[in-house]
Amino acid sequence: MPALKDEIDKVIELSSRNLLRVAPPPVRYWLLWDMLQGPSEDPRFLAAAEECKTYLPRLRLLAGLGEDGTWPISRTRKMAEDAGPGPPYGWTYITMLRNLDALGDSRTTKDEGHVSAAVERILGWQTKEGYIPGPWERFPLPQYNGYALRNLAVLGMGSDPRVHRIERWLLDMQRGDGGWVIPYIQDIRYLPQYKNMKMREFTRIVNQGQVPYTEDRALDDIPSCIWTTMMVVRGLVAGQIAKTDKRLLSGAELFLDGFFKENYHTTFFKEKGHWTKLKYPTYFGSGLCALDLLTFLGFGPGDERMDKPIRWLLGARSKDGFWSRSDRPHPETDMWITEVALSSLIRYSRMY
Repeated sequence: MPALKDEIDKVIELSSRNLLRVAPPPVRYWLLWDMLQGPSEDPRFLAAAEECKTYLPRLRLLAGLGEDGTWPISRTRKMAEDAGPGPPYGWTYITMLRNLDALGDSRTTKDEGHVSAAVERILGWQTKEGYIPGPWERFPLPQYNGYALRNLAVLGMGSDPRVHRIERWLLDMQRGDGGWVIPYIQDIRYLPQYKNMKMREFTRIVNQGQVPYTEDRALDDIPSCIWTTMMVVRGLVAGQIAKTDKRLLSGAELFLDGFFKENYHTTFFKEKGHWTKLKYPTYFGSGLCALDLLTFLGFGPGDERMDKPIRWLLGARSKDGFWSRSDRPHPETDMWITEVALSSLIRYSRMY
């Protein structure tokens, strides 16, 4: 047995045992899902699935969701939103995305509470091109469409034609290097006539429709954004595209090749330190999110590029056997982080 696999398996055994003893139901459910390779008749798995129904954070989110499919936002945020064009621009949509993500992770479906109203509200904003506008700029943001796609698929909307349109739009936006950029600020912005302009001014004229979106060959050599690509791949992985689809894998290759490296673009986590920060929610740009996606897509010990990231993940484990947030460790959120780390290691070890 390779020494690294032996180390991984020991970590999995010890940390999984500890986590299953103290974790809330959805954390136990997803860890057991990967340990048992999918749905199982194992009593522990069935118990975790049943207990998810009464998981208090889930019930609170369902109770706070209004008939119109939105959650309340603070007065300050509401005033700022009302001063603009309104949803999907502003904090209402951001709050919907975050809370729907948490509900999906807690095994909620579109048929519970007013979740279907939230789903329909989001899809009601869909443009004829296929993307969901917002939440900040007037131009489309692929990373937020990946976010929305993931939520819609997990909540049970993966087969809806409108969701397929989001997938198609994202795939149409894929660049030659396999990745994605945020339109305008990560491509057009680098053209000579705009590159010396302050970002605020550039964004203003783009939002006012004063900047044509053109495919200039001068932009072909600009690398795609690591973190935009990761969020898009996260959405596509949850949808109905096959895990072996070359378009999906080429996106994953881009951030695997960029692991531990500085992002080319200043507009989205440029510093390479983001790779080694453990964050919650875990989909915030980080090496953990990358490994979660990569191992799910089948990148394992046979790919030498995975070796250093996996060793980093093992080394990031705390003395208590858990993985903790780099900024503000917290008992419950650290358990979610630990579950993602362990599931990534479980999938990786299984590929030896």
